[in-house]
Amino acid sequence: MHKILTLNNISIAGLDRLPRENFEVASEISHPDAILLRSYKMHDMEIPKTVKAIGRAGAGVNNIPVAKMTELGIPVFNAPGANSNAVKELVLAGMLMAARNIGQAWSFARGLEGEDAAINKDVEAGKKNYVGFELPGRTLGVIGLGAIGVRVANAARALGMNVIGYDPTITVKAAWQLSADVEQALSVDDLVAKSDFITFHVPLIDATRHMINAERLRLMKKNSVILNFARSGIIDDEAVVKALDGGQLYAYICDFPSNLLKDHPRVITLPHLGASTREAEENCAIMVADQVRDYLDDGNVLNSVNFPEINLPRNGGYRIAVVNSNVPNMLGQVSTDLAEGGLNIIDMLNKSREQIAVTLIDVDQQPNQETLDRIAAIEGVLSVRSLGASGEG
Repeated sequence: MHKILTLNNISIAGLDRLPRENFEVASEISHPDAILLRSYKMHDMEIPKTVKAIGRAGAGVNNIPVAKMTELGIPVFNAPGANSNAVKELVLAGMLMAARNIGQAWSFARGLEGEDAAINKDVEAGKKNYVGFELPGRTLGVIGLGAIGVRVANAARALGMNVIGYDPTITVKAAWQLSADVEQALSVDDLVAKSDFITFHVPLIDATRHMINAERLRLMKKNSVILNFARSGIIDDEAVVKALDGGQLYAYICDFPSNLLKDHPRVITLPHLGASTREAEENCAIMVADQVRDYLDDGNVLNSVNFPEINLPRNGGYRIAVVNSNVPNMLGQVSTDLAEGGLNIIDMLNKSREQIAVTLIDVDQQPNQETLDRIAAIEGVLSVRSLGASGEG
């Protein structure tokens, strides 16, 4: 029986993927095997020693101490792409709100007073202040071409926009999904100089912090629009406000209100709505629950931000999962201990990622505790688990 601690409300669609005969799931539980969460900040949390996996029902993991989990040999799973349609739709809405001055026009209309005849007169007099522009023929720059960025780029092309993208680490899978009409930018500066709209779909790391700053704002076309539904901190908000006030920038649409931004007449701030749809929450919960379950039952790793991807199908035998520091001669030492325990290897797969390595081993007999203890005692081994026979999970 696996025990799962939830730190936030997780969609029932995800929790239903954890059958109750094998999983105990609760918001208060002792000695959990795994933790599921959304936005709960774990940095000051004492992690129970029994925890073997953490699943974030969303894409960003800034609220999780990933480096600490890596040192402890605990994989952190997320749900990339599960909320991609929700974010894509909000980006499109943001472009339309900026282009048609919808936020400002709505505020004007809500402030109208008097009889309907007077309101109609004021509408006709005031509408000239909210003349906008159309999207076809404009250029959208997309920084980050993962699951969300690709959807945004393709949707913008369908609207008749020109699209330029920048992502030096784009995956083959994403490249296959991307419209062939999307132009490749040579650098961030190249993209900034060519775009009427710029949208960001990257994590907040040192390399992306203040990616748009005063210097890059000077490269942008006059009356361009910035959209940020990724992470607060990617944009230098103070520099953006100065560019808005100086007439260089037309509008800023973001998901991260602050005292500096929320009342600015050329800024629309939303309360972090990017993934806030029922569908996105369900998709994220299902994806992360499946991944955590697969890891606990079979040791497989998919969509972890700190562990290598590994998938060894069950073809009989008893499975052992080893997590260790990525150092030489680990496999040799583990194999020696298995041989001394009288175990024959049926199948084995080893994968590494930076300082972490994961090995899945199927053996012909159930390993005894003495053999597992010998493997655990090897210098650099972070965890050893016996996962039972094929079909038991």
